[in-house]
Amino acid sequence: MFIKNDNEFICKNCNKKVEKLKYTSRDHCNYCLYSVHVDIYPGDRQNECKGLLEPINVLMDSKKGKQIIYKCKRCNSEVKNIVAEDDKMEEIYKIVEKYAKGSI
Repeated sequence: MFIKNDNEFICKNCNKKVEKLKYTSRDHCNYCLYSVHVDIYPGDRQNECKGLLEPINVLMDSKKGKQIIYKCKRCNSEVKNIVAEDDKMEEIYKIVEKYAKGSI
C-alpha cells in the first residue's frame, strides 16, 4: 500500500533543505540520513508519533537493495527505508561502522 509523497522539507535533525527525490517518495534526509516517524504505510503521512527516526544500521536485502534501519526516539519502533540514490555514502559507512562496533 504505497502512496507517492515526494515533497521537499527541512530536516529536523541537521536543518538542511532536502529536495524532492523525483523518482519515488522522499522519506529521509540525504545528508544526515535521519527521518521522522510520519508514515504507517509508505507515503501516507498518517502516523501520529512524529518522533525523530535515528539511523541505526544498514541492511542489504536481496529484493529491495540497501535499506536504512531506524529506531524512533519517541516510541522506540524500528522501521526501514530504502537508501536513496543521492544519500551521502560516507554517512551510510558511519552507521555501519558504528553498528559493527556496538555503539548503537
